[in-house]
Amino acid sequence: MRTLGIDLAAATPKTAVAVLAWAGGSGRLEHLALDVGDQEIVDLFAGSEMTGIDCPVGWPDAFLPFLAGHLNFDAHPVLDHDGIEGRRLLAYRDTDRFVTGQTGLIPLSVSADRLAHPAMRCAVIQAKIAREHGPQARDGSGRLAEVYPAASLKLWGLPARGYKGRSAAETERLAVALDALSTAAPWLDLAGHDDRLAASDDMFDALIASLTARAVALGLTLRPDAGHAGAARTEGWIHLPRSGLSGLNGI
Repeated sequence: MRTLGIDLAAATPKTAVAVLAWAGGSGRLEHLALDVGDQEIVDLFAGSEMTGIDCPVGWPDAFLPFLAGHLNFDAHPVLDHDGIEGRRLLAYRDTDRFVTGQTGLIPLSVSADRLAHPAMRCAVIQAKIAREHGPQARDGSGRLAEVYPAASLKLWGLPARGYKGRSAAETERLAVALDALSTAAPWLDLAGHDDRLAASDDMFDALIASLTARAVALGLTLRPDAGHAGAARTEGWIHLPRSGLSGLNGI
């Protein structure tokens, strides 16, 4: 099995990918790259059994009717979201609220925060994948699943905050997080990429996304139940690990 992890940015710069090859009770980092374009992502998807992407794959169900109402001077779907609680339904998806309930982390809003540009690119990449390899279900039941590295790290008991950035303190925290991962997963072969991972939070997040993709492939993530299934199919679903890292090596 090969799993692909993608830390998606709004454009090629700062977009990172990590491919893990799984065999014999171990995972080996087979490919690691930064500044990755759409076609390389599509090509890597083709050679991977499961892909985890750190980016929303959809928007809140209420968002489009709200915009259509505004465009068409139809007050009803706009006034349905009057007030802060109404606007929260436009800003956050069902899966975002689920993640907060499970982890205490609050995902960035796909419609009202800086994730909007990466999400637009993600929609284009999903269309390119669909054109070449068929549509992928947004709930992660196909070969593409939405992941959230900070949540995966927290649920695996690893450092999950404060490592993003270029300051000395952030660089030190990234090195600590990478060391903690290597200690917790001795079966993970980084294939000599330790220094590159310690120098790039984007590549580190791509690695965590690939590990989470492995958890998805093995059925070791929280899936949407009946109460969340409908929204997951349209809005997307963030896959959270439901077991420790030790379950990923397949032994």
